Amino acid sequence: MRRPHALVALATATVTALAVLSPPPALAQMPALADFDAYVAQAVRDWGIPGLAISVVKDGEVVFAKGYGMRRLGSPEPVDDRTLFAIGSTTKAMTAAALGMLVDEGKLAWDDPVSKHLPWFALKDVWATRELTVRDLLTHRSGLPNTDALWYEQRVTTREILDRLRLVPSETSMRSHFTYQNVMYAAAGEIVAAVSGMPWGQFVMTRLFEPLGMSDTAATAATLERQPNVAAPHSTIDGVVTEIRNAHVDTVAPAGAVWSNVRDMAKWLRLLLGGGTVAAGADGATPRRLLSDAVLAELFTPQTMVGPDEFYPTARLTKPHWTTYGLGWFQTDYAGQKVDFHTGSIDGMVAIAGLLRDQGLGVYVLANLDGAELRHALMYRIFDLYLGRPARDWSSELRVLYRGLATELDARQQKVDAERVSGTRPALALARYAGTYTSPLFGVVTVSERAGQLHARYGEGFVGALEHWHYDTFKVTWEAAWRGTALVTFQIDQRGSVASVSMPQGVFVRTEK
Repeated sequence: MRRPHALVALATATVTALAVLSPPPALAQMPALADFDAYVAQAVRDWGIPGLAISVVKDGEVVFAKGYGMRRLGSPEPVDDRTLFAIGSTTKAMTAAALGMLVDEGKLAWDDPVSKHLPWFALKDVWATRELTVRDLLTHRSGLPNTDALWYEQRVTTREILDRLRLVPSETSMRSHFTYQNVMYAAAGEIVAAVSGMPWGQFVMTRLFEPLGMSDTAATAATLERQPNVAAPHSTIDGVVTEIRNAHVDTVAPAGAVWSNVRDMAKWLRLLLGGGTVAAGADGATPRRLLSDAVLAELFTPQTMVGPDEFYPTARLTKPHWTTYGLGWFQTDYAGQKVDFHTGSIDGMVAIAGLLRDQGLGVYVLANLDGAELRHALMYRIFDLYLGRPARDWSSELRVLYRGLATELDARQQKVDAERVSGTRPALALARYAGTYTSPLFGVVTVSERAGQLHARYGEGFVGALEHWHYDTFKVTWEAAWRGTALVTFQIDQRGSVASVSMPQGVFVRTEK
């Protein structure tokens, strides 16, 4: 289980501030932005973030675009406005926009049944299969629980992931509850492919990125090896910020696989703030309308309520009156303004896109440290600046908030540890637990015994040694240390043999000894 960022400052990090990319001539006469620059640089140091970049768009112009810190720890290569990061779930708004383009062309409607375009698609509930719409895919209201275990660090195809949905029991009735769902966005990407005749990645490259002049942006991680300016992911492990591996996201690419930089993402924000029209410019953008007024309005129309338990902890500070979700956008109110925003989070990388559409204001932040919630602080700092509100130290306030949340998590873990029963032994010799365990939903777990210790492997990202916890429960410590630990429990049948094993991902039945 992944642990949140411990908010421990990285004492050895040297933060290198870069010059603002082509600042407008008036910037020198805008002390507020100069102060903001200094504020960001200090906040990056305070949070111990190896590298961060931010861009700000106001009234169609990029008024700020800058990088801070390093692409990776121990390396002199600085982050700049063209450094590529994983943008995570801020990809979702692009998938929604891609479907919007097809709506504009009359090739589909938001309330088309999914089965109209994907006849093979099915959920366990027959009624839900018939009634699920394109709009439902984008609004996290399918009624299914979170199904990230189907794809996270598993080498399976997108079609295999979607086919397994027919084995997932509903958690709530459809459209009655918000439950975040990455796999439904993968299904949305399959609709883009079925309707347009080109894969989702090709569609967003040719229909979004190329017209916008987003020449550095990649739809998936597959081409990153050829890119020279790429940030490395980091996580805090035992109080030390450490470089980690990138997670494999491409099988659910429409949910969060895009890699980009703040220079390109500013162009994306300009499109959304500019009425869906690409303005002519020296950045290679082609002047044209990409999204109609009707589609743009629909993307930002509240579609479903988001309860307090499903919203961000930042609400403890912002105290919103309402929280909703549009088509690829979280929504809330702040200082009398409607905020449309979305975060992105994948191992060692974070992002946030924030819009005050009525003010023509957009913010985009990228960073290469797990749980670097400074992203929220910088968004609200910019909002305050342009709304003429008193300067508020959002960075310090959010550090306190998230330290408190980390303390709460530690307390819950201590409670679990206290429930361990001492003095027990496994019911069987260790070698008898070894074997292959399978689940038609979640795949295969292999348990082996070597030199008197059990080892588990689940997919490519979950490999680790098992230590006896109590009875027939073992604690596995994953070699990918940023994924933490988990309790694994073996079930013994009436014949005294191991029948199955349960993990946080699910239950796996023994198929081979």
